[in-house]
Amino acid sequence: MERLVEKAETLMEALPFITKFRGKTFVIKYGGNAMAKADLKAAFAQDILMLKYIGINPVIVHGGGPQIGEVLKRMGLESKFVGGLRVTDRETMEVVEMVLGGLVNKNIVMLINKYAGGHIRAVGLTGKDGGLIRAKKLDAEEYFRQMGDFRPTELIDLGHVGEVDFVDVQILKHLEEDNYIPVIAPIGFDTQGNAYNINADFVAAAIAGALKAEKVIFLTDIEGLKDENGQTISSINIAKINQMIEEGTIKGGMIPKVKACINALQQGVKKAHILDGRIPHCVLLEIFTSEGIGTEIVV
Repeated sequence: MERLVEKAETLMEALPFITKFRGKTFVIKYGGNAMAKADLKAAFAQDILMLKYIGINPVIVHGGGPQIGEVLKRMGLESKFVGGLRVTDRETMEVVEMVLGGLVNKNIVMLINKYAGGHIRAVGLTGKDGGLIRAKKLDAEEYFRQMGDFRPTELIDLGHVGEVDFVDVQILKHLEEDNYIPVIAPIGFDTQGNAYNINADFVAAAIAGALKAEKVIFLTDIEGLKDENGQTISSINIAKINQMIEEGTIKGGMIPKVKACINALQQGVKKAHILDGRIPHCVLLEIFTSEGIGTEIVV
């Protein structure tokens, strides 16, 4: 009986959050271990469906760097990186489109649909579909300047590495009205029809901003942002993040992620969250409990 009462109390704790967020949009960047381990993949799909069933509109943006690397290796092609960015020539871009827009994207769609029922379904997209993501070639010099702690000795042409120029959310709104869950691969195109490989964190931030989402959530392989003593920070604002970057507390691969959070907040997103995707049901735990489990970032 006590266990049943605890379950009821858990549901009651979630009720105010369900009421608050019903009808809102959450953009979720899916990647890391959460996208690699079977139990975590199942928990993620169930979380997303739970959000949709209670009236929240989830939009998924996914990465897939390791999967691209595996296919390139099987094809005898070398993976080359500069400052964490994959050098993407035309041949590599074809593989990126095939892996992200095909294999990875459709596996996520099928995973969600496996647990779905009734009139809710997931559907896969790239930035090419419905003109969703207009892109331009990444200004590598400006990008590395913004990242702060990396200075390549020689700037090379990164090829088809892009950045978001414009997001047309019309197709996403139509899908929302018809109860579909969009699953988006971070591939954009320019006015000449060239395809670009774009950092999924920045795609998630741009889409969240264009949708004026309530939240943008990033699943990672860490517990959240850490302070100078190694303690997880539960809540932080933009000014403090910039200070921690200057002091070197936030560095390396976390800089692009927090920059993406800041971009989203500056475009009108209410909150950004960095969560440990290695924890089953981390999305529900962060959103529907008072304590939360990761780091929330606010203006």
